[in-house]
Amino acid sequence: MTESFPRQHARTRGFTLGAPRSFTVSDDGHRVAYLRSESEVDPVNRLWMLDAVTGTERLVADPAQLLADPSDEILPSAERARRERARESGGGIVAYAGNPELSKIAFTLDGRVFLADITNGTADLLPAEPGAFDPRPSPDGQRVAYVSGAGLRVVDAAPHGRDQQVIVETDDTVSWGSAEFIAAEEMGRSRGFWWSPDSQRLLVARVDTAPVPIWHIASPADPAAAPVPMAYPAAGTVNADVSLAIIGLHGNRVDVSWDRDAYEYLARASWAPRTNPVITVQSRDQRTALVLEVDPDTGATTERTRQTDSHWVELVPGAPTWMGERLVIVEDRGSARRLVIDGIEATPDTLQVRSVAAANEHRVVFTASDDPTEVHVWQLDAGGNLERLTAAPGVHSAAAGGGTTVILRPAGTDREAAVEVVTPNERIPITTRAGAPALSPSPQFFVVGHRELRTAVLYPSSNSRDEPLPVLLDPYGGPHAQRVLKARSQFLVSQWFADQGFAVVITDGRGTPARGPAWERAVGGDLAHPVLDDQIDALDALAEHHPRLDLGRVAVRGWSFGGYLAALAVLARPDRFHAAIAGAPVTDWRLYDTHYTERYLGHPDHNPDAYTCTSLLELAEGLTRPLLLICGLADDNVFAAHTLQLSQALFEAGRPHQVLPLPGVTHMTPQEQVAENLLLLQRAFLFDSLG
Repeated sequence: MTESFPRQHARTRGFTLGAPRSFTVSDDGHRVAYLRSESEVDPVNRLWMLDAVTGTERLVADPAQLLADPSDEILPSAERARRERARESGGGIVAYAGNPELSKIAFTLDGRVFLADITNGTADLLPAEPGAFDPRPSPDGQRVAYVSGAGLRVVDAAPHGRDQQVIVETDDTVSWGSAEFIAAEEMGRSRGFWWSPDSQRLLVARVDTAPVPIWHIASPADPAAAPVPMAYPAAGTVNADVSLAIIGLHGNRVDVSWDRDAYEYLARASWAPRTNPVITVQSRDQRTALVLEVDPDTGATTERTRQTDSHWVELVPGAPTWMGERLVIVEDRGSARRLVIDGIEATPDTLQVRSVAAANEHRVVFTASDDPTEVHVWQLDAGGNLERLTAAPGVHSAAAGGGTTVILRPAGTDREAAVEVVTPNERIPITTRAGAPALSPSPQFFVVGHRELRTAVLYPSSNSRDEPLPVLLDPYGGPHAQRVLKARSQFLVSQWFADQGFAVVITDGRGTPARGPAWERAVGGDLAHPVLDDQIDALDALAEHHPRLDLGRVAVRGWSFGGYLAALAVLARPDRFHAAIAGAPVTDWRLYDTHYTERYLGHPDHNPDAYTCTSLLELAEGLTRPLLLICGLADDNVFAAHTLQLSQALFEAGRPHQVLPLPGVTHMTPQEQVAENLLLLQRAFLFDSLG
C-alpha cells in the first residue's frame, strides 16, 4: 500500500482486520469455529468453520447475505456496551456461542438472533424478540437463550419455533442475564447466564443497580441530545447488587445462597458439562476468593477452595476449571503464579502462568512466561508431564478442545503472523487476510538497572548518523498490561514516531505482569511513585550506553494508564520530562471504578492518603512543561471529567496547557479520521514542544 502509515494504521484498525480471531474448538476436537473479515480494510466479520478431521474450511455465515446492508446495522444499547467493554472495533459477527459439539452456533446481527446449523449448512433467523444480544445454544442444540431488554428469553432452534420469557422484572434498575459493568470491565466476566448440561435449566445473574450512583455522559456537540445516564460505581461508592438464581424453562426459580455481604463480587460462574454449577466470589477488599459448588435443587453452596492474599487475589482468565474431577486454579505461591490442581502445585517457580485456555480429563492447555517479553502455550497432561507447545520467540495464545489445539502467533519483530490448528495427526494452517504495515519495527531489547527492567529502544529506520535524538517515552506502565513484548503490533506506532526523528523508549516497570507476585504488588498503595521511578531509572541506565539519547529533550505519551503516567511525569518531574501527551488519563483515582482502584489503593475511606498522593489534581500548580490532554467525550470508562477537572485545576493555577476533546469518541478510537489525525496531531505537538 502506498498510503501513509497513519492512514494505513487507521484503515486497518491497527492491522487487525482480515486476521482470524475468536477461536472455539469443539469438545471432541473435530470442529474449529472462528471469525475473519475478507480483507485488511474490511471491518465486517464472517463466521467460519474448519473441519479438523478433513482440513476443510468453509464459510458458515456472511452478514452480507443475512442483512440487506451490514454497514447499516442497528445495535441494541446492551450490545454497544458489551463491545466497548471488550474493546471491539469490528463489525458484522463479532461474537458467537456454540454448543459443545459446535453443531449449532448462535449470533446476533441488527439485534436479531441467528442460528447456524453446521450439519445442514444453514443460518436461520429465529423468531426472537428484537434488541437481542448474547445468544447461547443449549447443550442439546434444541433452544437458544438470549437477553432482550432487562430479561432472559429462550427461543426454539427453528425458524418457526416458540419464543418465551424465562424471567424479567418490572423494576427499571433490575436486569437478568447480563454482566454488570464491573464484571465486564474489570473481572473478565462478560456473560450473565449459563445452561445446565441437561438443557432444562439456566444459572442466571440478577443485577440491581439501584444503589449505584448515576453519572451522565453528555454530547456537547449535539445540545439537543439528552445526556445518557449510567450507573457507575466509583471508588468508595456502592456496587451493583449481584445475585444468582437457577431458573427452569417453565419459570420455577431457586435462589443461590452465599454470604453476599462478605463476598459481593461474582467473579466467575460455569455449569455444563458438570452436574453442579461452580462459582467464584470475591470479597470487596479482594483479599479472599471462594470457589463454591452450587446444589441446583436447593441453591445451597459448598466451599471447594479458598484463596487469600494480604494484597489481593488475582483473577486469572480461564480459571477455575476442571481436569476431570480435579479442580484447577491459578494461585500466587512464592515467587510465581502457578497452576494448582486439587491443592498441589503443578507448575514450577520459573513459570508465570497467564491464562488457562482449556481443560479436560486428559490435559490442561495454558499460556505462561518464563521470559516476561514472551508468552508461550503449554500443556500439562493427566500424568503431570509439562510440555511447551510453542518454540519460536514471540507472544502466543491458544484455544483447545479434545486433542486439538489452535495456536495463534501474532507477527513477531522478525516473522509474520501465523495460526495453526494442531491435531493428533497433522498441523493445519489458517489463512490470514490482514495487511502488511508500511514500516518494519526494529526494536532493540534490553534488561537495565538494578531492578532488571525490560526495555525496548527504537531508532529512526533511515537515520544511521550518530547525532543525539530527542527521546519519546511510549509506555503503558500500569497493571495488567505490557508493552515490551516480542510482537510486532507492540511497536508499529512507536516505530513511526521513531521515524519522525525520535529515539523511542518503552519500559515495563513494577506492577506489570509476568515478573511474579511481589513485582506486581510493588504498586500496592501507590500507583504513582514506583511506576514513574522505574521509567526514570530505565532512561538513565540506557543513556549510559546509548549516547544518542538526548536527555535534555524528553517527552512522554500514553493512553489510559499510560496517559496518567505521561501527565504525572511532567507534573511531578519537570526536571526530567519536557513535554507530555496524556490520552484518556485517570487524573483522580476517586473518579475511577471500585474493583480496579480499590485493588491497588484500598477503599478511599480507609486509605485516603493513597488517593491524595496519586492524584494529578494535587500537582496542577507545578506544571511548567507543555501538556496536551486528550479525552473522548463519550468515554464511559475514564470519563471526560478526569481531563476536565485537571484542566480546571491547571487553569485556576494559571498553568498553560492544551485540551483536545473528541465528541462521540469512547475509550477506543477506531474511527478512521480520529485514529489517523491523532497520530499527526501528536507529532505536531511534539515537534513544537521539543523544538
